[in-house]
Amino acid sequence: MNPLQRQTTRQLSIGGVLIGGGAPVVVQSMTNTDTRDWRSTVAQIERLHEAGCELVRVAVPDDQAVEQLSRIKKAIGIPLIADIHFDHRLALGAIKAGVDALRLNPGNIGGPDKVRKVAAAARERGIPIRIGVNSGSLEKELLARHGHPTPEAMVESALKHVRLLEDHDFDLIKISLKSSDVLNTVASYRLLSSRTRYPLHLGVTEAGTLVDGAVKSALGIGILLFDGIGDTLRVSLTRDPEDEIPVAYGILRSLRLRDRGVELVSCPTCGRTEIDLIPMVEEIERLLRKVRTPLKVAVMGCVVNGPGEAREADVGIAGGRGKGILFKKGERIETVPEAELMKRLLVEIEKMTGERIMG
Repeated sequence: MNPLQRQTTRQLSIGGVLIGGGAPVVVQSMTNTDTRDWRSTVAQIERLHEAGCELVRVAVPDDQAVEQLSRIKKAIGIPLIADIHFDHRLALGAIKAGVDALRLNPGNIGGPDKVRKVAAAARERGIPIRIGVNSGSLEKELLARHGHPTPEAMVESALKHVRLLEDHDFDLIKISLKSSDVLNTVASYRLLSSRTRYPLHLGVTEAGTLVDGAVKSALGIGILLFDGIGDTLRVSLTRDPEDEIPVAYGILRSLRLRDRGVELVSCPTCGRTEIDLIPMVEEIERLLRKVRTPLKVAVMGCVVNGPGEAREADVGIAGGRGKGILFKKGERIETVPEAELMKRLLVEIEKMTGERIMG
Protein backbone atom coordinates (compact mmCIF):
# COMPACT_ATOMS: atom_id res chain seq x y z
CA MET A 1 0.00 0.00 0.00
CA ASN A 2 1.28 3.45 -0.88
CA PRO A 3 1.47 5.67 2.23
CA LEU A 4 1.55 8.96 0.29
CA GLN A 5 -1.58 11.09 0.33
CA ARG A 6 -2.00 12.84 -3.01
CA GLN A 7 -3.73 16.17 -3.34
CA THR A 8 -7.06 15.93 -5.15
CA THR A 9 -7.15 17.85 -8.42
CA ARG A 10 -9.77 18.28 -11.11
CA GLN A 11 -9.78 15.37 -13.56
CA LEU A 12 -9.11 15.70 -17.27
CA SER A 13 -9.04 13.17 -20.08
CA ILE A 14 -6.34 13.44 -22.73
CA GLY A 15 -7.14 11.01 -25.50
CA GLY A 16 -8.74 8.67 -22.99
CA VAL A 17 -5.88 8.87 -20.47
CA LEU A 18 -7.21 10.21 -17.17
CA ILE A 19 -5.22 13.00 -15.55
CA GLY A 20 -5.73 14.11 -11.94
CA GLY A 21 -8.68 13.34 -9.70
CA GLY A 22 -6.91 10.37 -8.13
CA ALA A 23 -5.78 8.78 -11.42
CA PRO A 24 -2.25 7.32 -11.49
CA VAL A 25 0.57 9.77 -12.20
CA VAL A 26 1.10 9.72 -15.97
CA VAL A 27 4.49 9.64 -17.70
CA GLN A 28 5.02 11.75 -20.79
CA SER A 29 7.86 12.85 -23.05
CA MET A 30 8.52 14.95 -26.14
CA THR A 31 9.97 13.98 -29.48
CA ASN A 32 13.15 15.62 -30.71
CA THR A 33 12.54 14.78 -34.36
CA ASP A 34 11.46 17.28 -37.00
CA THR A 35 7.66 16.95 -36.85
CA ARG A 36 7.52 17.74 -40.57
CA ASP A 37 9.28 14.39 -41.07
CA TRP A 38 6.28 12.35 -40.01
CA ARG A 39 7.90 8.95 -40.50
CA SER A 40 10.83 9.60 -38.16
CA THR A 41 8.47 11.23 -35.66
CA VAL A 42 6.15 8.22 -35.66
CA ALA A 43 9.12 5.85 -35.32
CA GLN A 44 10.36 7.71 -32.28
CA ILE A 45 6.87 7.83 -30.73
CA GLU A 46 6.59 4.07 -31.19
CA ARG A 47 9.89 3.59 -29.35
CA LEU A 48 8.70 5.90 -26.58
CA HIS A 49 5.42 4.00 -26.32
CA GLU A 50 7.26 0.69 -26.08
CA ALA A 51 9.39 2.15 -23.28
CA GLY A 52 6.28 3.16 -21.32
CA CYS A 53 5.52 6.71 -22.42
CA GLU A 54 1.80 7.43 -22.02
CA LEU A 55 1.47 10.93 -23.54
CA VAL A 56 3.72 12.40 -26.21
CA ARG A 57 4.27 16.04 -27.22
CA VAL A 58 5.54 17.21 -30.58
CA ALA A 59 6.80 20.63 -31.64
CA VAL A 60 4.56 22.47 -34.11
CA PRO A 61 6.67 25.38 -35.41
CA ASP A 62 4.86 26.06 -38.70
CA ASP A 63 2.10 25.10 -41.14
CA GLN A 64 4.17 22.25 -42.59
CA ALA A 65 4.29 20.61 -39.16
CA VAL A 66 0.52 21.12 -38.75
CA GLU A 67 -0.03 19.31 -42.05
CA GLN A 68 1.64 16.17 -40.69
CA LEU A 69 -0.26 16.00 -37.39
CA SER A 70 -3.26 14.03 -38.63
CA ARG A 71 -0.94 11.51 -40.30
CA ILE A 72 1.10 11.15 -37.10
CA LYS A 73 -2.04 10.86 -34.98
CA LYS A 74 -3.45 8.03 -37.10
CA ALA A 75 -0.18 6.08 -36.91
CA ILE A 76 0.40 6.06 -33.14
CA GLY A 77 -1.21 4.40 -30.15
CA ILE A 78 -0.86 7.09 -27.47
CA PRO A 79 -2.37 10.57 -27.10
CA LEU A 80 -0.72 13.36 -29.09
CA ILE A 81 -0.04 16.84 -27.67
CA ALA A 82 0.83 19.78 -29.94
CA ASP A 83 3.38 22.27 -28.62
CA ILE A 84 2.44 25.75 -29.88
CA HIS A 85 4.16 29.10 -29.45
CA PHE A 86 2.93 32.57 -30.48
CA ASP A 87 0.74 31.70 -33.49
CA HIS A 88 -2.91 30.92 -32.69
CA ARG A 89 -3.45 29.67 -36.25
CA LEU A 90 -1.12 26.74 -35.53
CA ALA A 91 -3.24 25.88 -32.49
CA LEU A 92 -6.44 25.97 -34.55
CA GLY A 93 -4.81 23.83 -37.22
CA ALA A 94 -3.61 21.31 -34.64
CA ILE A 95 -7.10 21.06 -33.15
CA LYS A 96 -8.57 20.48 -36.61
CA ALA A 97 -5.92 17.80 -37.25
CA GLY A 98 -7.20 15.83 -34.26
CA VAL A 99 -4.56 16.28 -31.56
CA ASP A 100 -5.58 15.27 -28.05
CA ALA A 101 -4.22 18.32 -26.20
CA LEU A 102 -2.32 21.56 -26.64
CA ARG A 103 0.59 23.07 -24.80
CA LEU A 104 0.45 26.85 -25.17
CA ASN A 105 0.38 30.04 -23.14
CA PRO A 106 -2.72 32.06 -24.07
CA GLY A 107 -0.99 35.34 -23.24
CA ASN A 108 1.48 34.73 -26.07
CA ILE A 109 -0.80 33.99 -29.04
CA GLY A 110 -1.83 37.47 -30.14
CA GLY A 111 -4.57 38.96 -27.98
CA PRO A 112 -8.04 38.31 -26.53
CA ASP A 113 -9.81 37.56 -29.81
CA LYS A 114 -7.28 34.92 -30.73
CA VAL A 115 -7.47 33.38 -27.25
CA ARG A 116 -11.26 33.28 -27.63
CA LYS A 117 -11.00 31.41 -30.95
CA VAL A 118 -8.58 28.81 -29.59
CA ALA A 119 -10.57 28.36 -26.37
CA ALA A 120 -13.82 27.90 -28.31
CA ALA A 121 -12.30 25.34 -30.70
CA ALA A 122 -10.63 23.39 -27.87
CA ARG A 123 -13.79 23.43 -25.75
CA GLU A 124 -15.92 22.20 -28.65
CA ARG A 125 -13.69 19.14 -29.06
CA GLY A 126 -12.91 18.61 -25.37
CA ILE A 127 -9.20 19.23 -25.88
CA PRO A 128 -7.27 20.24 -22.72
CA ILE A 129 -4.64 22.96 -22.74
CA ARG A 130 -1.47 22.90 -20.66
CA ILE A 131 -0.21 26.28 -19.60
CA GLY A 132 3.56 26.00 -19.30
CA VAL A 133 5.46 28.67 -17.40
CA ASN A 134 9.24 28.53 -17.76
CA SER A 135 11.59 30.55 -15.55
CA GLY A 136 13.71 31.44 -18.57
CA SER A 137 10.88 33.13 -20.47
CA LEU A 138 8.92 34.92 -17.77
CA GLU A 139 7.14 38.14 -18.72
CA LYS A 140 9.31 41.27 -18.53
CA GLU A 141 6.92 43.12 -16.21
CA LEU A 142 7.00 40.25 -13.72
CA LEU A 143 10.79 40.14 -13.80
CA ALA A 144 10.92 43.91 -13.25
CA ARG A 145 8.58 43.67 -10.28
CA HIS A 146 10.00 40.54 -8.64
CA GLY A 147 13.64 41.00 -9.61
CA HIS A 148 14.09 37.43 -10.91
CA PRO A 149 11.96 34.32 -11.55
CA THR A 150 10.81 33.81 -7.96
CA PRO A 151 8.13 31.24 -7.09
CA GLU A 152 5.72 34.13 -6.60
CA ALA A 153 6.48 35.46 -10.09
CA MET A 154 6.11 32.02 -11.65
CA VAL A 155 2.76 31.40 -9.98
CA GLU A 156 1.51 34.89 -10.84
CA SER A 157 2.34 34.26 -14.48
CA ALA A 158 0.58 30.89 -14.52
CA LEU A 159 -2.60 32.20 -12.89
CA LYS A 160 -2.69 35.16 -15.27
CA HIS A 161 -2.67 32.73 -18.22
CA VAL A 162 -5.33 30.62 -16.50
CA ARG A 163 -7.64 33.64 -16.17
CA LEU A 164 -7.31 34.36 -19.89
CA LEU A 165 -8.82 30.95 -20.61
CA GLU A 166 -11.37 31.08 -17.79
CA ASP A 167 -12.61 34.42 -19.18
CA HIS A 168 -13.73 32.43 -22.22
CA ASP A 169 -15.40 29.68 -20.16
CA PHE A 170 -12.55 27.26 -20.71
CA ASP A 171 -11.41 25.13 -17.77
CA LEU A 172 -9.85 22.01 -19.29
CA ILE A 173 -6.53 23.24 -17.97
CA LYS A 174 -3.29 21.68 -16.76
CA ILE A 175 -0.37 23.76 -15.51
CA SER A 176 3.41 23.39 -15.30
CA LEU A 177 6.02 25.62 -13.67
CA LYS A 178 9.51 24.67 -14.77
CA SER A 179 12.89 25.89 -13.69
CA SER A 180 16.37 24.41 -13.98
CA ASP A 181 16.77 25.15 -10.27
CA VAL A 182 15.41 22.30 -8.13
CA LEU A 183 14.57 24.35 -5.04
CA ASN A 184 12.88 27.07 -7.08
CA THR A 185 10.85 24.43 -8.91
CA VAL A 186 9.72 22.80 -5.66
CA ALA A 187 8.79 26.12 -4.05
CA SER A 188 6.87 27.23 -7.16
CA TYR A 189 4.76 24.08 -7.35
CA ARG A 190 4.08 24.10 -3.63
CA LEU A 191 2.79 27.66 -3.87
CA LEU A 192 0.71 26.95 -6.95
CA SER A 193 -0.84 23.81 -5.48
CA SER A 194 -2.09 25.88 -2.55
CA ARG A 195 -3.89 28.23 -4.95
CA THR A 196 -5.48 25.99 -7.56
CA ARG A 197 -6.97 22.55 -8.05
CA TYR A 198 -6.13 22.28 -11.71
CA PRO A 199 -3.93 19.22 -12.39
CA LEU A 200 -0.20 19.88 -12.41
CA HIS A 201 2.50 18.61 -14.77
CA LEU A 202 5.87 18.20 -13.03
CA GLY A 203 9.35 18.65 -14.41
CA VAL A 204 12.74 20.23 -13.88
CA THR A 205 13.53 21.90 -17.19
CA GLU A 206 16.98 21.83 -18.81
CA ALA A 207 17.98 19.31 -16.16
CA GLY A 208 21.08 18.23 -18.11
CA THR A 209 22.76 15.00 -19.12
CA LEU A 210 21.82 11.53 -17.96
CA VAL A 211 23.42 11.59 -14.51
CA ASP A 212 22.89 15.24 -13.56
CA GLY A 213 19.46 15.32 -15.19
CA ALA A 214 18.32 12.16 -13.45
CA VAL A 215 19.54 13.42 -10.07
CA LYS A 216 17.89 16.84 -10.41
CA SER A 217 14.66 15.33 -11.73
CA ALA A 218 14.53 12.67 -9.03
CA LEU A 219 14.98 15.31 -6.35
CA GLY A 220 12.62 17.94 -7.73
CA ILE A 221 9.89 15.64 -8.97
CA GLY A 222 10.35 13.20 -6.10
CA ILE A 223 10.01 15.84 -3.38
CA LEU A 224 6.81 17.16 -4.95
CA LEU A 225 5.31 13.70 -5.41
CA PHE A 226 6.17 12.91 -1.79
CA ASP A 227 4.23 16.07 -0.88
CA GLY A 228 1.27 14.68 -2.83
CA ILE A 229 1.70 17.19 -5.66
CA GLY A 230 1.65 16.26 -9.34
CA ASP A 231 -0.53 14.44 -11.87
CA THR A 232 1.77 14.04 -14.89
CA LEU A 233 5.54 14.30 -15.23
CA ARG A 234 8.39 14.49 -17.68
CA VAL A 235 12.04 13.84 -16.93
CA SER A 236 13.88 16.24 -19.25
CA LEU A 237 17.30 14.94 -20.30
CA THR A 238 19.84 15.95 -22.93
CA ARG A 239 19.51 12.44 -24.38
CA ASP A 240 17.28 10.48 -26.69
CA PRO A 241 13.81 10.90 -25.18
CA GLU A 242 13.48 7.13 -24.75
CA ASP A 243 16.11 7.43 -21.99
CA GLU A 244 13.76 9.66 -19.99
CA ILE A 245 11.16 6.97 -19.44
CA PRO A 246 13.11 4.54 -17.20
CA VAL A 247 14.11 7.45 -14.96
CA ALA A 248 10.48 8.57 -14.70
CA TYR A 249 9.27 5.12 -13.73
CA GLY A 250 12.18 4.72 -11.34
CA ILE A 251 11.00 7.83 -9.48
CA LEU A 252 7.40 6.61 -9.37
CA ARG A 253 8.37 3.08 -8.38
CA SER A 254 10.62 4.30 -5.55
CA LEU A 255 7.68 6.25 -4.10
CA ARG A 256 5.31 3.29 -4.67
CA LEU A 257 3.13 5.38 -6.96
CA ARG A 258 3.44 3.16 -10.04
CA ASP A 259 4.39 -0.48 -10.32
CA ARG A 260 5.37 -0.84 -13.96
CA GLY A 261 8.46 -2.63 -15.19
CA VAL A 262 11.64 -3.97 -13.66
CA GLU A 263 13.34 -2.66 -10.56
CA LEU A 264 16.97 -3.70 -10.95
CA VAL A 265 18.94 -4.41 -7.78
CA SER A 266 22.70 -4.71 -8.17
CA CYS A 267 25.65 -4.51 -5.82
CA PRO A 268 28.21 -1.69 -6.04
CA THR A 269 31.04 -4.25 -6.44
CA CYS A 270 33.80 -4.82 -3.91
CA GLY A 271 36.95 -6.91 -3.43
CA ARG A 272 34.84 -10.11 -3.31
CA THR A 273 33.44 -9.55 -6.82
CA GLU A 274 34.68 -12.31 -9.07
CA ILE A 275 32.91 -11.51 -12.35
CA ASP A 276 32.91 -8.52 -14.70
CA LEU A 277 29.68 -7.26 -13.19
CA ILE A 278 29.34 -3.69 -14.47
CA PRO A 279 28.98 -4.39 -18.23
CA MET A 280 26.70 -7.33 -17.43
CA VAL A 281 24.37 -5.15 -15.34
CA GLU A 282 24.32 -2.44 -17.99
CA GLU A 283 23.37 -4.93 -20.71
CA ILE A 284 20.68 -6.54 -18.55
CA GLU A 285 19.27 -3.11 -17.72
CA ARG A 286 19.09 -2.24 -21.43
CA LEU A 287 17.33 -5.47 -22.33
CA LEU A 288 14.82 -5.27 -19.49
CA ARG A 289 13.64 -1.75 -20.35
CA LYS A 290 10.88 -3.15 -22.53
CA VAL A 291 9.41 -5.36 -19.76
CA ARG A 292 6.08 -4.04 -18.47
CA THR A 293 5.41 -6.62 -15.75
CA PRO A 294 6.33 -5.41 -12.23
CA LEU A 295 9.39 -7.43 -11.19
CA LYS A 296 12.37 -7.00 -8.89
CA VAL A 297 15.52 -8.43 -10.48
CA ALA A 298 18.91 -8.74 -8.76
CA VAL A 299 22.33 -9.02 -10.37
CA MET A 300 24.95 -9.63 -7.70
CA GLY A 301 28.71 -10.09 -7.90
CA CYS A 302 29.20 -12.48 -4.98
CA VAL A 303 27.68 -15.92 -4.42
CA VAL A 304 28.51 -15.72 -0.69
CA ASN A 305 26.36 -12.74 0.27
CA GLY A 306 24.56 -11.90 -2.96
CA PRO A 307 21.40 -14.00 -2.58
CA GLY A 308 20.92 -12.95 1.02
CA GLU A 309 21.47 -9.27 0.28
CA ALA A 310 18.90 -9.49 -2.51
CA ARG A 311 16.42 -11.67 -0.65
CA GLU A 312 13.46 -9.48 -1.61
CA ALA A 313 14.18 -9.81 -5.34
CA ASP A 314 11.78 -11.97 -7.31
CA VAL A 315 14.64 -13.47 -9.28
CA GLY A 316 18.35 -12.90 -9.62
CA ILE A 317 21.81 -14.16 -10.38
CA ALA A 318 25.01 -14.06 -8.37
CA GLY A 319 28.36 -14.63 -10.05
CA GLY A 320 31.35 -16.51 -8.72
CA ARG A 321 34.62 -17.83 -10.07
CA GLY A 322 33.70 -19.36 -13.43
CA LYS A 323 30.12 -20.05 -12.39
CA GLY A 324 27.18 -18.52 -10.61
CA ILE A 325 23.75 -19.25 -9.27
CA LEU A 326 20.18 -18.47 -10.21
CA PHE A 327 18.06 -17.63 -7.18
CA LYS A 328 14.49 -16.66 -6.37
CA LYS A 329 13.55 -14.78 -3.20
CA GLY A 330 17.05 -15.50 -1.89
CA GLU A 331 16.81 -19.26 -2.39
CA ARG A 332 19.25 -21.03 -4.72
CA ILE A 333 17.59 -22.68 -7.71
CA GLU A 334 20.52 -23.92 -9.78
CA THR A 335 24.20 -23.47 -10.55
CA VAL A 336 25.01 -22.04 -13.98
CA PRO A 337 28.32 -21.58 -15.88
CA GLU A 338 29.36 -17.93 -15.75
CA ALA A 339 29.15 -17.56 -19.53
CA GLU A 340 25.47 -18.57 -19.43
CA LEU A 341 24.40 -16.56 -16.38
CA MET A 342 22.87 -13.59 -18.13
CA LYS A 343 21.02 -15.66 -20.72
CA ARG A 344 19.68 -18.00 -18.04
CA LEU A 345 18.35 -15.02 -16.07
CA LEU A 346 16.66 -13.54 -19.12
CA VAL A 347 15.05 -16.87 -20.02
CA GLU A 348 13.68 -17.13 -16.48
CA ILE A 349 12.29 -13.59 -16.64
CA GLU A 350 10.60 -14.40 -19.96
CA LYS A 351 8.96 -17.43 -18.31
CA MET A 352 7.83 -15.37 -15.30
CA THR A 353 6.42 -12.44 -17.27
CA GLY A 354 5.34 -14.01 -20.53
CA GLU A 355 7.10 -11.13 -22.30
CA ARG A 356 9.74 -11.63 -24.97
CA ILE A 357 13.09 -10.00 -24.14
CA MET A 358 15.65 -11.56 -26.43
CA GLY A 359 15.25 -11.14 -30.19
